[in-house]
Amino acid sequence: MPAYMLIRVASDDPVQLKAYQTAAPPIIAKYRGKFIVRGGTTITLEGSVDSRRIVIIEFPELSDVQAFYHSPEYTEARKLREGVGSFEVIAVEGVKL
Repeated sequence: MPAYMLIRVASDDPVQLKAYQTAAPPIIAKYRGKFIVRGGTTITLEGSVDSRRIVIIEFPELSDVQAFYHSPEYTEARKLREGVGSFEVIAVEGVKL
């Protein structure tokens, strides 16, 4: 069953964030993840306006999300974004089609 990692980012320094944005994609691919949404224009249709950048990554299973997030490689990559902004990361299991 597919699973999704949803990330909301408010970055204080987009230039410094580039190192993380370069390091993370190959690790995501290694753990069978693929980007579904990576930034782009957002429109609030209901609720409070939220201007944070949104990233959605699809993985084959929830266990793949967990393996990726807790992997030694991604643990190191996350250090590249320390102090660059605030990150909210959520994993959710999709529906079986």
